[in-house]
Amino acid sequence: MYDVFSLLTITFPLYNFITVLRSNYPYSDYFFHICKPLSLRDHISFKKRHADKSSLRVCDKIFIWYFRKLTLSMINEVIHMLSADEAIKRLKEGNRQYVSTDTFHADISSTLLEHFAKNGQEPYAIVISCSDSRVIPERIFHTAIGDLFTIRVAGNVIDDHQLGSIEYAAGHLGTKLIVVLGHTQCGAVTAAIQHNPSGYIKFITDEIKRAIGDEQDDYKAAVLNVHQSVEMIESSLEIQKDEEDGLRVVGAIYHIENGTVDFEI
Repeated sequence: MYDVFSLLTITFPLYNFITVLRSNYPYSDYFFHICKPLSLRDHISFKKRHADKSSLRVCDKIFIWYFRKLTLSMINEVIHMLSADEAIKRLKEGNRQYVSTDTFHADISSTLLEHFAKNGQEPYAIVISCSDSRVIPERIFHTAIGDLFTIRVAGNVIDDHQLGSIEYAAGHLGTKLIVVLGHTQCGAVTAAIQHNPSGYIKFITDEIKRAIGDEQDDYKAAVLNVHQSVEMIESSLEIQKDEEDGLRVVGAIYHIENGTVDFEI
């Protein structure tokens, strides 16, 4: 993955190199202009001014194609590399929009679908939430396709499977923010407090019981459960390495009564 420093150290020498070529190489002017729109994310067509490209050598065409791909790849990564603080601000703003409107609108156009099919996913936050049907991160934070890498499991507990998914998104997709999202009136938390379930549900409630101890208040227990999940994520050596590069792991509580998300828990 390219950081801003890498982008500058690669782009500036190439820019200077191209500038020198423009006065000495027959097709360097075409080469310079075909790259410049990509670096500015500007898709102005130069076809009219450079309609006759038949005289370009094969090596020229390959060089131009490669530089276009390299430039676009680096710029895409830098542009979409939101810091953890920027990601939190975006989530908070999305939640503000969520609670202030009665309808939800999202871009599901074929253009957007084609973009992600061709370019892969670029989520700016990883959200681990409960499977509760009332808790939908993409709605709660007013996000679109490709914005969130979402992992849902009853009680928002963490085991090896969830942790593997988190490590993948943080390490391979470059996402800088991990949010463990608990919620009020959580059935899994209530079950851990009041009941002793059997079957596979017991694996979930036992994990929550370890987090909450003797706590009997549903809200306080939900917060303790979130804190334990955060600690388990941060115990990963891979996550610890990513934290050195700006990754943050935070906890939050969604209030199903009014739709707000509290990051100060």
